[in-house]
Amino acid sequence: MVVAMENTAPPPVLDLVVPVHNEERDLEHTVRTTRAFLDTFPYRARLTIADNASTDSTLAIARRLAAELPGVSVLHLDAKGRGRALHTAWLASDAQVLAYMDVDMSTDLAALAPLIAPLVSGHSQLAIGTRLVRSSRTVRGPRREVISRCYNLLLRGSLAVRFSDAQCGFKAIRADAAHELLPLVADTGWFFDTELLVLAERSGLRIHEVPVDWVDDPDSRVDIVATAKADLLGIARLLRDLNAGRIPLDEVRAHLQLDSARPAATRGQDGRLLGQLLRFGVVGVASTVAYALLYLLLAGPLGAQVANLTALAVTAVANTAANRAFTFGIRGRRGALVHQGQGFAVFLLAWALTSGALGVLHLTAPAAPRTVELAVLVVANLGATVLRFLLLRGWVFRTRTPPVPTDRSISPVARPGTTATSTRPTEGVRHS
Repeated sequence: MVVAMENTAPPPVLDLVVPVHNEERDLEHTVRTTRAFLDTFPYRARLTIADNASTDSTLAIARRLAAELPGVSVLHLDAKGRGRALHTAWLASDAQVLAYMDVDMSTDLAALAPLIAPLVSGHSQLAIGTRLVRSSRTVRGPRREVISRCYNLLLRGSLAVRFSDAQCGFKAIRADAAHELLPLVADTGWFFDTELLVLAERSGLRIHEVPVDWVDDPDSRVDIVATAKADLLGIARLLRDLNAGRIPLDEVRAHLQLDSARPAATRGQDGRLLGQLLRFGVVGVASTVAYALLYLLLAGPLGAQVANLTALAVTAVANTAANRAFTFGIRGRRGALVHQGQGFAVFLLAWALTSGALGVLHLTAPAAPRTVELAVLVVANLGATVLRFLLLRGWVFRTRTPPVPTDRSISPVARPGTTATSTRPTEGVRHS
């Protein structure tokens, strides 16, 4: 169920949404400070409080502020989830540019104008605040800094993204892009931001990054462990759906009249060494774990050498297929058998290296326990992995960098006092 205040004001250029859940302590200060700032903003702006299932006095405070302050609107949802709140608020809005910020005001509001400007001008379709570039100034603990950087490194390695900061709570999107992308975003929680950005980048949308001044909220109630688990599951789901072609990104490109000559989904083929190394590492770790488990299962009944050969053969086929699609961005059946044949040759070299190491161990320490055998094989596999990457990149999956087409321009957002044609009718929530 969604409840909102009545809409009487003309459509704004910007709708800035503040998603909240049990934020009775900070809400009033944030709303009054932000509304005063928006009163000096160069574009007509609305501030929307998106309350998602608060059980304290948050909703009552929000309604009181909306009744008192012009340009403040309230939206209430009965279910929790920041992603759900943003999805509902943005799709229901009649504004031309949609944005959100965290209620703790960690980001300096001075970054709002640089965030919105490229969307108003038509230069970009999305804009994000980033805390992870040199010109950003952040104040936060080392644990959160490490977690944030590791998460964004994981995104670069697994999903080959180019944006620098997925989790900064300071983002904006053009309404036409939002109406195309939001129905494709499945997550309703914290992974919502990442999924939206990945789909936008894969569709070929321009994402503008704005360095921000950020002061972390020491009283943050985010469950880091639960959020990390949900993020990992979200990455796995998104990888599965993208690789299976289940997300209709071609329709997004067509509706937004984006250049489809080189969709962003193929950027893994551009030969960037760092991204390929990271993705190859992810595949390698998974292959090594699978190899170790198979070897331990088979070593007893088959013996060490036969178990090693069998485990390597099984994981080699899966490794070649995974690196073909994931690391080097090659899709389709064309050339797959040739690649598997070449991958088998690479496998033989890896097998020679690992079986040779195993043979040396048996000659020097015939009574070595199974755990020592496994340790030697894992070390040998690491060496074989380096050789495998060099051969896969330079021989099996060798690609050339395709030319980068010129992006088509998009129509600018209308400024205050002008008219703009909406791409879709606004339904659902009404604002005040």
